[in-house]
Amino acid sequence: MAREAHLERAVLEELWQAPDGASAVEICQRLPGRPLAQTTVLTVLDRLRRKGLVQRERIGRSHRFWATVNREVLVARTMLEALSDSTDHALALSRFVDGVPAEDVAALRRALDAVHGPDPGRGEG
Repeated sequence: MAREAHLERAVLEELWQAPDGASAVEICQRLPGRPLAQTTVLTVLDRLRRKGLVQRERIGRSHRFWATVNREVLVARTMLEALSDSTDHALALSRFVDGVPAEDVAALRRALDAVHGPDPGRGEG
């Protein structure tokens, strides 16, 4: 499972670097490390497509692939998935915030205020 997630992330990294999309062959050539078979990359791309993270378009006899979400959207989805695995969301969020640097806490407060309005118990800022 970890290997699959690692391959998916590596393929997405390549697609994020390719605004004009990329073919499976191009992705194979760009992936760092041990060379992968084109069929392996196609399997990963199909899995990402079923998850809604990649789209494809037929061009000639092959397909071109694009990421449908950026890195930040994927990170947010991953964080929400991790939270949904917890039986105690308040505790999980508390543990998360304990490890967040001060500048990220400020960004989190701004994001919460933008979505939910300022916390009246916290004052104006």
